[in-house]
Amino acid sequence: MKDLRVVFLPLARTTFHMESAAECYEKSLEVLKELVPSLTFPGELLTSPEMLLDYLKSVQGTLPHVVVVQCTTFVDSVFMSHVARELSCPIILWGVREPVIDGGRLRLNSLTGVYAAGNVLVSLGREFVYVFGAPTEANLRNELAVQLKAVDIQRKLKDLNVGVIGHFPPGFYFSNLEDVDLMRHIGPRVLRLEARDIMKRAGLFEEGETKQALTEAKQMLNGLDAFDEATLDKHARLRLAYRQVAEENRLGALATRCWPDFFVEYGASVCAAISGLTEKGIVSSCEADIGGAISMYIARELAGSAPYFGDPVSLDEEKNAITFWHCGAGACSLAHKDTGAKAGVHPNRKLGVTMEFGLKPGRVTVLRLGKGPQGYRMYLLGGEALDEPQQFWGTSVVIKTDNKAAEIVAQSVEQGWEAHFVVVYGDIRPEIKALCRLMNIPVVEF
Repeated sequence: MKDLRVVFLPLARTTFHMESAAECYEKSLEVLKELVPSLTFPGELLTSPEMLLDYLKSVQGTLPHVVVVQCTTFVDSVFMSHVARELSCPIILWGVREPVIDGGRLRLNSLTGVYAAGNVLVSLGREFVYVFGAPTEANLRNELAVQLKAVDIQRKLKDLNVGVIGHFPPGFYFSNLEDVDLMRHIGPRVLRLEARDIMKRAGLFEEGETKQALTEAKQMLNGLDAFDEATLDKHARLRLAYRQVAEENRLGALATRCWPDFFVEYGASVCAAISGLTEKGIVSSCEADIGGAISMYIARELAGSAPYFGDPVSLDEEKNAITFWHCGAGACSLAHKDTGAKAGVHPNRKLGVTMEFGLKPGRVTVLRLGKGPQGYRMYLLGGEALDEPQQFWGTSVVIKTDNKAAEIVAQSVEQGWEAHFVVVYGDIRPEIKALCRLMNIPVVEF
């Protein structure tokens, strides 16, 4: 969140206990400064609508991405009406816990102020998120972090370039999203490129240019020495061609056609090449799945690690588990430590270079930005990646789901979800829910 611009507005009335309010303000600043490197804040509590309005005019030029409004004490609706008029960014409304309950004076009365603020925001048609707690509470800090991360991802999605290499394979309708509709509702810009241009670029490199790419691949992958020179050369050229296209177009995500073109016309698999991109932070889906690529981007930004892209291919009712698999494009860092990432050939086409491994165990989140009859929606579930060996040629992971796996599969099929999903290590469900609320997208949690 290093580039996230946050404005903090501590609102108060001097008729309340100002010593308690000032202490709350100072401790709140400490929390926010820990969470956000780029924080703009007043040097004191804003204790009148006029004082607030003057401050708002002074920060408008910073174009904040989000404003955190704390009702440090009770304040009337005039305060929030000024915020709503002057700033168009998302609003996090913070209610503070009463510091002392001793039968004496009500010191802050923040909660009533939050009600007044929420009332005017709803009346004005402004979306906002509500958080509650003292700045010293861990739960409050965690909730602020979740909401700020969500805002950060939302604004990054608006700046995201998604490269789409070629057309989706025949019959893979679910891989496609309409460019302008996606830009309007989610934010990313789609850059359409041709698969033949990747192949042409790959063929133009001099031998010296591909040597470094091949050296890098050998450092990441086991078993490349078993391949002939022609296969290794084609892989190195693809690896370099994809990387150049991603850098030249400032891509944050990539969705590429893979079959049949690259097998038939180029004579090699793209799997290991796009695996390398994902490992380096340019998340890449195969079968030209745009929603899959964006889901991978969201997962990586929230979890801070490489995501996995795969199909649900097997259901084990006894283990309460679903196996997710794909031909061989998993990032190297996802491989089980006992085997590492191995190089292989495509299970159907028998061409290299692909990835061969079972994924490591650990807590995971499974997600998918999809599109149903009513528009965009988010698939979400939690589970545990089991310590299981590779189940099929390619890459695979067996996930024991928190809820009944058989019901999850039945419901997701009946609801018409796409056949590609994203797995990422860690529990990012709170952040996903917060992000979808900002984007007004329903979450279907299984």
